[in-house]
Amino acid sequence: MKRRFYTQGICCKAFDIEVEDGKVKSVKYYGGCSGNGQGISSLVVGMSVDDVISRLKGINCGGKGTSCPDQLACALEHFERGEMVKES
Repeated sequence: MKRRFYTQGICCKAFDIEVEDGKVKSVKYYGGCSGNGQGISSLVVGMSVDDVISRLKGINCGGKGTSCPDQLACALEHFERGEMVKES
């Protein structure tokens, strides 16, 4: 199932997350540093949602109180709770 998450407090404006059987199938970042988004996406594909959350939650970028990895963890938490709108 693919869902879109709109970020807060980072350069990236949104990303699409696809999860299947409790594992991250794909992540696509919109905006921000292309290399960072591609790198994070490549690293988390195939990981369980819980593992991604535990590894990325709380990472801070430049004193913003959040980061691209942290926002991905937040999005996956929302995803697990069914709080994200399905992408059209």
